[in-house]
Amino acid sequence: MTGAGRTTAPNSNGLALFTDLYELTMLQAYFEEGLHAPAVFSLFVRRLPQRRNYLLACGLDTVLEQLEGLRFEASDLDYLASLDRFSDRFLRWLEGFRFTGSVRAVPEGTPVFANEPILEVTAPLPEAQLIETLVMNQIHLQTVQASKAARLVTAAGGRQVVDFGARRMHGLDAAVKGARAFHVAGVTSTSNVLAGKAYGIPVSGTMAHSYIQAHHDESEAFAAFARLYPETVLLVDTYDTLEGVRRVIQLGDELGDDFRVNAVRLDSGDLGALARQAREMLDDAGLQQVGIFASGGLDEYAIGDLLAQQAPIDAFGVGTSMGISTDVPDLDIAYKLAEYAGEGRLKLSSGKPILPGAKQIFRRHQDGLFAGDIIGRQDENQPGEPLLQPVMREGQRLPAHTRDLDVLRSHTAHQLEQLPPSIRAIEPADTPYPVSVSPALQAHQDAVTRTVRARYAASGQGTHGGNAND
Repeated sequence: MTGAGRTTAPNSNGLALFTDLYELTMLQAYFEEGLHAPAVFSLFVRRLPQRRNYLLACGLDTVLEQLEGLRFEASDLDYLASLDRFSDRFLRWLEGFRFTGSVRAVPEGTPVFANEPILEVTAPLPEAQLIETLVMNQIHLQTVQASKAARLVTAAGGRQVVDFGARRMHGLDAAVKGARAFHVAGVTSTSNVLAGKAYGIPVSGTMAHSYIQAHHDESEAFAAFARLYPETVLLVDTYDTLEGVRRVIQLGDELGDDFRVNAVRLDSGDLGALARQAREMLDDAGLQQVGIFASGGLDEYAIGDLLAQQAPIDAFGVGTSMGISTDVPDLDIAYKLAEYAGEGRLKLSSGKPILPGAKQIFRRHQDGLFAGDIIGRQDENQPGEPLLQPVMREGQRLPAHTRDLDVLRSHTAHQLEQLPPSIRAIEPADTPYPVSVSPALQAHQDAVTRTVRARYAASGQGTHGGNAND
Protein backbone atom coordinates (compact mmCIF):
# COMPACT_ATOMS: atom_id res chain seq x y z
CA MET A 1 0.00 0.00 0.00
CA THR A 2 1.32 3.46 -0.82
CA GLY A 3 0.32 6.86 0.42
CA ALA A 4 -1.06 8.16 3.68
CA GLY A 5 -2.03 5.66 6.31
CA ARG A 6 -0.08 2.66 5.00
CA THR A 7 0.94 0.20 7.65
CA THR A 8 4.53 -0.77 6.95
CA ALA A 9 7.79 0.42 5.52
CA PRO A 10 9.21 -1.49 2.51
CA ASN A 11 10.04 -5.14 3.22
CA SER A 12 13.42 -5.48 4.91
CA ASN A 13 15.40 -8.70 5.06
CA GLY A 14 18.92 -9.20 6.38
CA LEU A 15 17.82 -9.35 10.01
CA ALA A 16 18.56 -13.02 10.73
CA LEU A 17 21.72 -12.06 12.62
CA PHE A 18 19.83 -9.60 14.79
CA THR A 19 19.84 -12.17 17.55
CA ASP A 20 21.89 -13.03 20.60
CA LEU A 21 24.75 -15.47 20.09
CA TYR A 22 23.24 -17.97 22.50
CA GLU A 23 20.15 -18.23 20.32
CA LEU A 24 22.34 -19.55 17.51
CA THR A 25 24.38 -21.88 19.70
CA MET A 26 21.12 -23.28 21.14
CA LEU A 27 19.80 -23.58 17.59
CA GLN A 28 22.75 -25.75 16.61
CA ALA A 29 22.22 -27.86 19.72
CA TYR A 30 18.53 -28.31 18.86
CA PHE A 31 19.59 -29.23 15.32
CA GLU A 32 22.07 -31.86 16.49
CA GLU A 33 19.66 -33.30 19.08
CA GLY A 34 16.66 -33.38 16.75
CA LEU A 35 14.61 -31.06 18.95
CA HIS A 36 12.22 -29.61 16.41
CA ALA A 37 8.75 -30.37 17.78
CA PRO A 38 6.21 -27.53 18.00
CA ALA A 39 6.84 -24.99 20.75
CA VAL A 40 4.72 -22.18 22.19
CA PHE A 41 6.50 -19.03 23.33
CA SER A 42 4.63 -16.24 25.16
CA LEU A 43 5.66 -12.58 25.08
CA PHE A 44 4.46 -10.62 28.11
CA VAL A 45 5.45 -7.96 30.64
CA ARG A 46 5.95 -9.38 34.14
CA ARG A 47 4.89 -6.26 36.02
CA LEU A 48 3.70 -2.76 35.20
CA PRO A 49 6.06 0.11 36.02
CA GLN A 50 4.90 2.17 38.99
CA ARG A 51 4.09 5.11 36.69
CA ARG A 52 1.93 3.12 34.28
CA ASN A 53 -1.64 2.02 34.89
CA TYR A 54 -1.65 0.18 31.56
CA LEU A 55 0.53 -0.47 28.54
CA LEU A 56 -0.47 0.03 24.92
CA ALA A 57 0.52 -2.96 22.79
CA CYS A 58 2.37 -1.85 19.66
CA GLY A 59 4.88 -3.12 17.11
CA LEU A 60 3.09 -6.25 15.90
CA ASP A 61 2.95 -5.29 12.24
CA THR A 62 6.68 -4.60 12.24
CA VAL A 63 7.34 -8.05 13.71
CA LEU A 64 5.13 -9.84 11.19
CA GLU A 65 6.81 -8.06 8.31
CA GLN A 66 10.23 -9.02 9.60
CA LEU A 67 9.26 -12.65 10.19
CA GLU A 68 7.96 -12.97 6.63
CA GLY A 69 11.29 -11.79 5.25
CA LEU A 70 13.65 -13.54 7.66
CA ARG A 71 16.55 -15.08 5.72
CA PHE A 72 20.21 -15.91 6.29
CA GLU A 73 22.09 -14.20 3.47
CA ALA A 74 25.35 -15.49 2.07
CA SER A 75 27.34 -12.85 3.97
CA ASP A 76 25.59 -13.87 7.19
CA LEU A 77 26.62 -17.48 6.74
CA ASP A 78 30.19 -16.45 5.87
CA TYR A 79 30.38 -14.46 9.09
CA LEU A 80 29.03 -17.34 11.18
CA ALA A 81 31.54 -19.68 9.57
CA SER A 82 34.35 -17.31 10.56
CA LEU A 83 33.41 -17.69 14.24
CA ASP A 84 34.47 -21.38 14.20
CA ARG A 85 31.48 -22.30 16.35
CA PHE A 86 29.12 -23.80 13.79
CA SER A 87 29.35 -26.92 11.63
CA ASP A 88 29.09 -26.82 7.85
CA ARG A 89 26.04 -29.09 8.11
CA PHE A 90 24.29 -26.63 10.42
CA LEU A 91 25.19 -23.65 8.25
CA ARG A 92 23.72 -25.43 5.21
CA TRP A 93 20.52 -25.90 7.20
CA LEU A 94 20.47 -22.20 8.05
CA GLU A 95 20.79 -21.37 4.37
CA GLY A 96 17.25 -22.64 3.82
CA PHE A 97 15.85 -21.24 7.06
CA ARG A 98 12.37 -19.72 6.86
CA PHE A 99 9.91 -18.89 9.61
CA THR A 100 6.96 -21.25 9.12
CA GLY A 101 5.13 -20.74 12.39
CA SER A 102 1.91 -19.14 13.57
CA VAL A 103 1.36 -16.05 15.68
CA ARG A 104 -1.62 -15.02 17.79
CA ALA A 105 -1.58 -11.50 19.20
CA VAL A 106 -3.68 -8.73 20.69
CA PRO A 107 -4.35 -6.00 18.12
CA GLU A 108 -1.97 -3.07 18.20
CA GLY A 109 -3.37 -0.19 20.22
CA THR A 110 -4.97 -2.52 22.79
CA PRO A 111 -4.31 -1.81 26.50
CA VAL A 112 -2.57 -4.72 28.20
CA PHE A 113 -1.54 -5.49 31.77
CA ALA A 114 0.99 -7.54 33.72
CA ASN A 115 1.44 -11.20 32.68
CA GLU A 116 -0.99 -10.92 29.77
CA PRO A 117 0.41 -12.37 26.54
CA ILE A 118 0.92 -9.59 24.00
CA LEU A 119 1.60 -12.32 21.47
CA GLU A 120 2.21 -16.05 21.36
CA VAL A 121 4.33 -17.83 18.77
CA THR A 122 3.73 -21.47 17.82
CA ALA A 123 6.46 -22.90 15.62
CA PRO A 124 9.10 -25.63 15.48
CA LEU A 125 11.33 -25.03 18.51
CA PRO A 126 14.39 -23.73 16.57
CA GLU A 127 12.29 -21.20 14.63
CA ALA A 128 10.49 -19.89 17.70
CA GLN A 129 13.79 -19.68 19.59
CA LEU A 130 15.77 -17.78 16.96
CA ILE A 131 13.30 -14.88 16.73
CA GLU A 132 13.31 -14.09 20.47
CA THR A 133 15.66 -11.10 20.30
CA LEU A 134 13.98 -9.58 17.25
CA VAL A 135 10.43 -9.97 18.57
CA MET A 136 11.27 -8.66 22.04
CA ASN A 137 13.19 -5.69 20.67
CA GLN A 138 10.45 -4.49 18.34
CA ILE A 139 7.46 -5.05 20.62
CA HIS A 140 9.33 -3.57 23.60
CA LEU A 141 10.38 -0.43 21.73
CA GLN A 142 7.02 0.44 20.24
CA THR A 143 5.02 -0.56 23.32
CA VAL A 144 7.16 1.71 25.51
CA GLN A 145 6.76 4.56 23.03
CA ALA A 146 3.05 4.12 22.34
CA SER A 147 2.30 3.85 26.07
CA LYS A 148 4.11 7.13 26.72
CA ALA A 149 2.50 8.87 23.77
CA ALA A 150 -0.98 7.81 24.87
CA ARG A 151 -0.40 9.53 28.21
CA LEU A 152 0.63 12.74 26.47
CA VAL A 153 -2.41 12.63 24.21
CA THR A 154 -4.60 12.10 27.27
CA ALA A 155 -2.95 14.99 29.12
CA ALA A 156 -3.43 17.29 26.11
CA GLY A 157 -7.21 16.81 26.31
CA GLY A 158 -7.93 16.94 22.59
CA ARG A 159 -5.25 19.48 21.69
CA GLN A 160 -2.70 18.59 19.07
CA VAL A 161 0.52 16.84 20.06
CA VAL A 162 3.42 16.88 17.59
CA ASP A 163 6.42 14.53 17.71
CA PHE A 164 9.68 16.49 17.91
CA GLY A 165 11.77 13.64 19.34
CA ALA A 166 13.94 12.22 16.55
CA ARG A 167 17.16 14.12 17.26
CA ARG A 168 17.57 12.81 20.82
CA MET A 169 16.16 9.33 20.38
CA HIS A 170 18.38 6.28 20.62
CA GLY A 171 19.16 5.60 16.99
CA LEU A 172 17.44 5.69 13.62
CA ASP A 173 15.23 2.65 14.18
CA ALA A 174 13.88 4.05 17.45
CA ALA A 175 13.10 7.40 15.82
CA VAL A 176 11.31 5.97 12.78
CA LYS A 177 9.45 3.18 14.61
CA GLY A 178 8.71 5.66 17.41
CA ALA A 179 6.91 8.00 15.03
CA ARG A 180 4.79 5.03 13.96
CA ALA A 181 3.97 4.14 17.58
CA PHE A 182 3.15 7.77 18.38
CA HIS A 183 0.74 7.94 15.44
CA VAL A 184 -1.05 4.78 16.57
CA ALA A 185 -1.36 6.30 20.06
CA GLY A 186 -3.01 9.48 18.73
CA VAL A 187 -0.14 11.94 18.20
CA THR A 188 -1.14 14.40 15.47
CA SER A 189 1.99 14.52 13.33
CA THR A 190 5.75 14.11 13.32
CA SER A 191 8.69 16.27 12.35
CA ASN A 192 10.48 13.09 11.18
CA VAL A 193 10.36 13.19 7.39
CA LEU A 194 11.71 9.66 6.91
CA ALA A 195 8.93 8.29 9.10
CA GLY A 196 6.42 10.32 7.10
CA LYS A 197 7.64 8.70 3.91
CA ALA A 198 7.84 5.19 5.37
CA TYR A 199 4.42 5.10 6.99
CA GLY A 200 2.37 7.89 5.43
CA ILE A 201 2.25 9.78 8.73
CA PRO A 202 1.43 13.52 8.52
CA VAL A 203 4.59 15.63 8.86
CA SER A 204 4.76 19.11 10.30
CA GLY A 205 7.25 21.59 11.67
CA THR A 206 7.89 25.21 12.54
CA MET A 207 11.33 26.84 12.45
CA ALA A 208 14.51 26.82 14.51
CA HIS A 209 16.11 29.65 16.44
CA SER A 210 19.00 29.50 13.99
CA TYR A 211 16.75 30.82 11.22
CA ILE A 212 15.96 33.91 13.28
CA GLN A 213 19.61 34.30 14.31
CA ALA A 214 20.75 34.13 10.69
CA HIS A 215 18.88 37.35 9.92
CA HIS A 216 19.89 40.83 11.01
CA ASP A 217 16.43 41.49 12.37
CA GLU A 218 13.70 39.29 13.85
CA SER A 219 10.96 41.10 11.97
CA GLU A 220 12.84 40.55 8.72
CA ALA A 221 13.04 36.83 9.49
CA PHE A 222 9.32 36.60 10.25
CA ALA A 223 8.38 38.44 7.05
CA ALA A 224 10.64 36.33 4.87
CA PHE A 225 9.40 33.05 6.27
CA ALA A 226 5.74 34.08 6.10
CA ARG A 227 6.15 35.10 2.46
CA LEU A 228 7.43 31.61 1.62
CA TYR A 229 5.11 29.70 3.99
CA PRO A 230 2.06 31.89 4.64
CA GLU A 231 0.28 29.44 6.98
CA THR A 232 3.32 28.92 9.17
CA VAL A 233 4.12 28.90 12.90
CA LEU A 234 6.53 31.64 13.95
CA LEU A 235 8.98 31.01 16.80
CA VAL A 236 8.92 34.09 19.02
CA ASP A 237 11.29 33.44 21.94
CA THR A 238 14.74 33.81 20.31
CA TYR A 239 15.40 37.16 22.02
CA ASP A 240 12.33 38.30 23.95
CA THR A 241 9.10 36.32 23.77
CA LEU A 242 6.56 39.12 24.18
CA GLU A 243 8.51 41.43 21.89
CA GLY A 244 8.48 38.60 19.36
CA VAL A 245 4.69 38.44 19.65
CA ARG A 246 4.51 42.21 19.08
CA ARG A 247 6.53 41.80 15.90
CA VAL A 248 4.14 39.11 14.68
CA ILE A 249 1.27 41.53 15.33
CA GLN A 250 3.17 44.20 13.42
CA LEU A 251 3.57 41.77 10.52
CA GLY A 252 -0.18 41.20 10.63
CA ASP A 253 -0.79 44.93 10.34
CA GLU A 254 1.58 45.15 7.37
CA LEU A 255 0.13 42.19 5.49
CA GLY A 256 -3.53 42.86 6.25
CA ASP A 257 -5.76 40.29 4.54
CA ASP A 258 -2.68 38.43 3.28
CA PHE A 259 -1.63 37.57 6.85
CA ARG A 260 -2.30 33.84 7.33
CA VAL A 261 0.13 32.84 10.08
CA ASN A 262 -1.34 29.88 11.99
CA ALA A 263 0.34 30.26 15.36
CA VAL A 264 3.18 31.60 17.44
CA ARG A 265 5.45 29.13 19.18
CA LEU A 266 6.63 29.53 22.77
CA ASP A 267 9.70 27.43 23.56
CA SER A 268 11.06 28.71 26.88
CA GLY A 269 10.22 30.55 30.09
CA ASP A 270 7.00 30.38 32.07
CA LEU A 271 4.87 28.93 29.30
CA GLY A 272 1.60 29.40 31.18
CA ALA A 273 2.13 33.09 31.94
CA LEU A 274 3.57 33.80 28.50
CA ALA A 275 0.68 32.02 26.79
CA ARG A 276 -1.86 34.14 28.68
CA GLN A 277 -0.02 37.36 27.84
CA ALA A 278 0.46 36.37 24.22
CA ARG A 279 -3.21 35.42 23.87
CA GLU A 280 -4.32 38.76 25.28
CA MET A 281 -2.00 40.65 22.94
CA LEU A 282 -3.11 38.70 19.87
CA ASP A 283 -6.79 39.06 20.73
CA ASP A 284 -6.45 42.79 21.34
CA ALA A 285 -4.89 43.06 17.88
CA GLY A 286 -7.82 41.20 16.32
CA LEU A 287 -5.71 38.09 15.64
CA GLN A 288 -7.94 35.57 17.39
CA GLN A 289 -7.24 33.09 14.59
CA VAL A 290 -3.54 32.89 15.51
CA GLY A 291 -3.05 29.96 17.85
CA ILE A 292 -0.41 29.34 20.51
CA PHE A 293 1.95 26.39 20.14
CA ALA A 294 4.11 25.41 23.14
CA SER A 295 7.28 23.32 23.28
CA GLY A 296 10.42 22.99 25.34
CA GLY A 297 10.96 20.13 27.81
CA LEU A 298 7.32 19.14 27.97
CA ASP A 299 5.93 15.87 29.29
CA GLU A 300 2.44 14.76 30.32
CA TYR A 301 2.82 16.23 33.80
CA ALA A 302 3.89 19.65 32.49
CA ILE A 303 1.07 19.64 29.94
CA GLY A 304 -1.40 18.69 32.64
CA ASP A 305 -0.18 21.51 34.86
CA LEU A 306 -0.45 24.05 32.04
CA LEU A 307 -4.00 23.06 31.25
CA ALA A 308 -4.92 23.00 34.93
CA GLN A 309 -3.81 26.66 34.97
CA GLN A 310 -6.12 27.20 31.97
CA ALA A 311 -3.17 28.29 29.84
CA PRO A 312 -4.58 29.16 26.38
CA ILE A 313 -2.35 26.74 24.47
CA ASP A 314 -3.69 25.06 21.34
CA ALA A 315 -0.96 22.53 20.55
CA PHE A 316 2.16 20.99 22.04
CA GLY A 317 5.47 19.91 20.54
CA VAL A 318 7.02 17.09 22.57
CA GLY A 319 10.54 15.79 22.02
CA THR A 320 12.84 13.93 24.36
CA SER A 321 10.27 12.99 26.99
CA MET A 322 8.13 11.13 24.48
CA GLY A 323 10.97 9.97 22.26
CA ILE A 324 12.84 8.05 24.93
CA SER A 325 10.02 7.79 27.50
CA THR A 326 12.23 9.38 30.11
CA ASP A 327 10.23 8.31 33.17
CA VAL A 328 9.78 4.67 32.04
CA PRO A 329 12.36 3.87 29.35
CA ASP A 330 12.11 0.07 29.69
CA LEU A 331 9.73 -2.73 30.62
CA ASP A 332 10.28 -6.07 32.34
CA ILE A 333 9.38 -7.86 29.12
CA ALA A 334 9.90 -11.59 28.64
CA TYR A 335 9.60 -14.16 25.83
CA LYS A 336 9.32 -17.55 27.45
CA LEU A 337 8.80 -21.16 26.43
CA ALA A 338 5.33 -22.14 27.64
CA GLU A 339 4.86 -25.47 25.85
CA TYR A 340 7.02 -27.97 23.96
CA ALA A 341 5.93 -31.14 22.20
CA GLY A 342 2.46 -30.78 23.66
CA GLU A 343 3.59 -30.45 27.29
CA GLY A 344 3.38 -27.30 29.39
CA ARG A 345 6.75 -25.81 30.33
CA LEU A 346 7.73 -23.29 33.01
CA LYS A 347 10.53 -22.08 35.25
CA LEU A 348 10.83 -22.52 39.00
CA SER A 349 12.96 -19.39 39.44
CA SER A 350 11.78 -17.13 42.26
CA GLY A 351 9.82 -14.07 41.15
CA LYS A 352 9.69 -15.08 37.48
CA PRO A 353 6.60 -17.24 37.03
CA ILE A 354 5.45 -18.51 33.64
CA LEU A 355 1.87 -19.41 32.80
CA PRO A 356 2.24 -22.63 30.78
CA GLY A 357 0.60 -23.55 27.51
CA ALA A 358 -1.15 -21.52 24.86
CA LYS A 359 -3.37 -18.88 26.44
CA GLN A 360 -6.19 -16.45 25.83
CA ILE A 361 -7.16 -13.13 27.44
CA PHE A 362 -10.87 -12.58 28.09
CA ARG A 363 -11.82 -8.93 28.61
CA ARG A 364 -15.12 -8.17 30.35
CA HIS A 365 -17.15 -5.01 29.71
CA GLN A 366 -19.60 -3.21 31.96
CA ASP A 367 -21.44 0.05 31.29
CA GLY A 368 -19.26 0.75 28.25
CA LEU A 369 -15.97 0.32 30.11
CA PHE A 370 -13.46 -2.49 30.53
CA ALA A 371 -14.29 -4.24 33.81
CA GLY A 372 -11.50 -6.79 34.17
CA ASP A 373 -9.50 -9.50 32.41
CA ILE A 374 -9.15 -13.24 32.85
CA ILE A 375 -6.05 -15.00 31.54
CA GLY A 376 -7.16 -18.50 30.60
CA ARG A 377 -6.15 -21.47 28.50
CA GLN A 378 -6.52 -21.01 24.77
CA ASP A 379 -9.30 -23.56 24.37
CA GLU A 380 -11.50 -22.59 27.32
CA ASN A 381 -14.55 -20.35 27.37
CA GLN A 382 -14.72 -17.43 29.75
CA PRO A 383 -16.98 -14.38 29.92
CA GLY A 384 -15.70 -11.50 27.87
CA GLU A 385 -14.05 -10.67 24.56
CA PRO A 386 -11.10 -12.92 23.56
CA LEU A 387 -8.20 -10.59 22.71
CA LEU A 388 -5.57 -12.86 21.16
CA GLN A 389 -6.29 -13.25 17.44
CA PRO A 390 -4.56 -15.35 14.75
CA VAL A 391 -2.40 -12.94 12.73
CA MET A 392 0.10 -15.27 11.02
CA ARG A 393 -0.13 -18.84 9.76
CA GLU A 394 2.64 -20.92 8.16
CA GLY A 395 4.91 -17.88 8.15
CA GLN A 396 2.49 -15.64 6.25
CA ARG A 397 0.43 -12.76 7.60
CA LEU A 398 -3.30 -13.26 7.48
CA PRO A 399 -4.78 -10.49 5.29
CA ALA A 400 -7.89 -10.17 7.45
CA HIS A 401 -5.72 -8.94 10.32
CA THR A 402 -3.53 -6.52 8.34
CA ARG A 403 -4.70 -3.09 9.43
CA ASP A 404 -4.15 0.33 7.96
CA LEU A 405 -2.35 2.67 10.38
CA ASP A 406 -5.30 5.03 10.51
CA VAL A 407 -7.59 2.11 11.37
CA LEU A 408 -5.17 1.18 14.17
CA ARG A 409 -5.23 4.78 15.35
CA SER A 410 -9.06 4.76 15.50
CA HIS A 411 -9.01 1.40 17.27
CA THR A 412 -6.60 2.79 19.86
CA ALA A 413 -8.74 5.85 20.54
CA HIS A 414 -11.80 3.64 21.05
CA GLN A 415 -9.85 1.31 23.34
CA LEU A 416 -8.58 4.17 25.49
CA GLU A 417 -12.09 5.57 25.82
CA GLN A 418 -13.16 2.24 27.34
CA LEU A 419 -10.53 2.24 30.06
CA PRO A 420 -11.91 3.13 33.49
CA PRO A 421 -11.11 6.81 34.17
CA SER A 422 -8.76 5.97 37.05
CA ILE A 423 -6.75 3.63 34.77
CA ARG A 424 -6.69 6.09 31.86
CA ALA A 425 -5.53 8.88 34.17
CA ILE A 426 -1.92 10.09 34.34
CA GLU A 427 -1.54 9.56 38.08
CA PRO A 428 -1.18 6.03 39.52
CA ALA A 429 -4.56 4.41 40.16
CA ASP A 430 -5.48 3.68 43.76
CA THR A 431 -6.85 0.31 42.66
CA PRO A 432 -5.11 -1.50 39.77
CA TYR A 433 -7.08 -2.83 36.84
CA PRO A 434 -8.29 -6.32 37.83
CA VAL A 435 -6.56 -9.25 36.10
CA SER A 436 -7.02 -12.83 37.26
CA VAL A 437 -5.96 -16.31 36.16
CA SER A 438 -8.73 -18.76 35.33
CA PRO A 439 -9.14 -21.85 37.54
CA ALA A 440 -8.30 -24.08 34.56
CA LEU A 441 -5.05 -22.25 33.82
CA GLN A 442 -4.12 -22.17 37.50
CA ALA A 443 -4.73 -25.91 37.75
CA HIS A 444 -2.59 -26.45 34.64
CA GLN A 445 0.22 -24.35 36.10
CA ASP A 446 0.05 -26.31 39.37
CA ALA A 447 0.13 -29.63 37.51
CA VAL A 448 3.07 -28.62 35.34
CA THR A 449 4.90 -27.31 38.41
CA ARG A 450 4.45 -30.67 40.16
CA THR A 451 5.72 -32.51 37.09
CA VAL A 452 8.77 -30.28 36.72
CA ARG A 453 9.61 -30.53 40.41
CA ALA A 454 9.28 -34.30 40.35
CA ARG A 455 11.52 -34.63 37.29
CA TYR A 456 14.04 -32.27 38.80
CA ALA A 457 14.09 -34.19 42.08
CA ALA A 458 14.37 -37.53 40.27
CA SER A 459 17.42 -36.25 38.39
CA GLY A 460 19.24 -36.03 41.73
CA GLN A 461 19.71 -32.26 41.51
CA GLY A 462 17.33 -31.26 44.28
CA THR A 463 14.47 -28.83 43.98
CA HIS A 464 16.16 -25.48 44.54
CA GLY A 465 18.12 -23.95 41.70
CA GLY A 466 19.83 -20.58 41.44
CA ASN A 467 17.96 -17.58 40.17
CA ALA A 468 18.10 -17.09 36.45
CA ASN A 469 19.21 -13.81 34.96
CA ASP A 470 16.74 -13.75 32.07
